[in-house]
Amino acid sequence: MNKDFKEWHNQKSNLHENKVRAFFHEREVWFASVGMNIGFEQDGRGDTFLRPVIVLKKFNNEVLWCIPLTKNQKKGKYYYSFPLGSEVSTAILSQIRLIDCKRLQYKIGDMDQKNFDEIKEKLKRLLA
Repeated sequence: MNKDFKEWHNQKSNLHENKVRAFFHEREVWFASVGMNIGFEQDGRGDTFLRPVIVLKKFNNEVLWCIPLTKNQKKGKYYYSFPLGSEVSTAILSQIRLIDCKRLQYKIGDMDQKNFDEIKEKLKRLLA
């Protein structure tokens, strides 16, 4: 599949230059402009290349670790499924990434504490 990276580059430049940093906390679920990525990395969708992400770790008011989500039900050591609103979302643990909070567009919910603790434990086992 051919990808046109020029539009994402324009969006990324706009985020860098003009976006005000979002106020965020751990356990929150946001739509973030993750972009058009290479190969099997998870892409964002739509005009602003959005994908839902979990805020896993807030390092300061500017940067965070996030984990991208999918609606596709997946099982295995690289995935963690949990309820989000009236649907089930699956975190793609292998695609954890550091992002600037300028990529965060709007909050869509919170992950409950029990599932958040479980996802952190599963991630620790994956990285160990």
